[in-house]
Order: sequence, then structure tokens, then C-alpha cells
Amino acid sequence: MACPRPGAALLALVLGVGAQALAAAPPAPPAIVATPAPPEVAAALQSAVELARARFETRDLAGVLASVSEQYRSNGMTKPAVRDQLNAMFALYQQLRARVMVDRVEMVGEVAWIYTTGEVSGRLPIVGWVTVLTWQAEPEVARREATGWRLFGFQD
Repeated sequence: MACPRPGAALLALVLGVGAQALAAAPPAPPAIVATPAPPEVAAALQSAVELARARFETRDLAGVLASVSEQYRSNGMTKPAVRDQLNAMFALYQQLRARVMVDRVEMVGEVAWIYTTGEVSGRLPIVGWVTVLTWQAEPEVARREATGWRLFGFQD
């Protein structure tokens, strides 16, 4: 009878222990699933989007920022950066128009994902109206805070 190689026995032992450790590992948490928002939540968010849009067109910086959480963070943007961008747009364009349509609202846990399509146009001296920004079915995350629904961002 042949004598087994010591390395093979060690490898079998390690693989056996590794398989037992994997079998004993706790199961992964269940995936968070997006579900359609209840109609009253979707309506509240639609109203909040419309209010922010109207405030944007009237150049109401504080009013627009009231829709943004103090903890907002998304793609490197924070609430102060949003403020800076709005100030720059208000300084550059004589007039601004925004068209925003809520495509759908989904709940992921306690937060809402709002998908919108829209366009922002601005009027420049001499040039006239130009398209500033367009988007289609872009998501944004909102959460309910003490003052109502506010944009929260993806928290990256």
C-alpha cells in the first residue's frame, strides 16, 4: 500500500476546514427590493418636485434649497455645492425655465427613489433661450424629514 504524501493530507485538511467555515457563515442579508410607492407618497413627492421647480423659476434660492436635506450627498455633490451651482445659474441666465415630469416613484426601505425626466432652459443676453440641461428617467433619493420629503442623494 502506498503511503500518502504529507502535502496532500495537509491540503485535504485545509480544504475541509475551509468548506466547514463557509458552511457555518451566516447567510447574506436579503436583497432590498424596490416597490412602487403608495399613491399618497407619490402624490406628495410630485407636489414637492413641482414646488421646487416653481421656486427655481422664480430664483428663490432659499426655497429651492429647502427641498434639499442638510445631509445631501450624491456623486460628490453636497448641499453647499448645490447652492453654488444654483447661484451660478441665477447669475448667468436672465431667466430660467424648468420642465420636470415625475416618471415613477419607488420605495426602497424608508427612502423614495424618484425618477424624473426634464429640461432646464435659460435666457442669455443677446443669444436668447438655450438648453442648459436635459435628462431622462434619472433617479434621485428622497427621505422624509421633520419638514417633509427632502432630497437626500445616494450618499456615496
